[in-house]
Amino acid sequence: METFLEEVNKKIHGVPLQACYHCRKCTAGCPMTKHMEYNPNKVIKMIQNGQRDKVLNSSTIWMCLSCETCITRCPNQVDIARMMDVLRQMAIETGVGAREKNVLKFHEAFLAGMKRGGRINEPFMMVEYKLKSGDLFSDAMIGLDMFMKGKLSLLSPRTKDMKSVKNIFEKTKNR
Repeated sequence: METFLEEVNKKIHGVPLQACYHCRKCTAGCPMTKHMEYNPNKVIKMIQNGQRDKVLNSSTIWMCLSCETCITRCPNQVDIARMMDVLRQMAIETGVGAREKNVLKFHEAFLAGMKRGGRINEPFMMVEYKLKSGDLFSDAMIGLDMFMKGKLSLLSPRTKDMKSVKNIFEKTKNR
């Protein structure tokens, strides 16, 4: 039977997590560490120790911004952002979902926007998220202010090669 570490490594398709020697540079550079239940270094250690349920049920995997500061700082180029993405997908597939309120709905709205146009159209993504979450007006004034200051446009460019976007979603459907 495959261990949790082997399963995650197989899905990452990159530098195996055993390459991490826990220097904590990823944690020191992560802008979200103070909001995480476990720091990135601890998550790797938990995976290495086979703590599947603890990892997949943690809020940490949903707090990662995928900013890739961690991989930039890692001397062994362990792709923690990709690892977190894999862990989120595993949590969804096992029915665990997200502990953080509405984060899964945001994740779904983001992916739907990517499928639709290959890029994020913030207004459409925001509307989809608001409808899914039921939180329609809590921050409407912020969105209006952003639009009035030119920080938010109604239309975003679409990717010209939508066939490639479709292929990416098809190839990763079962991962």
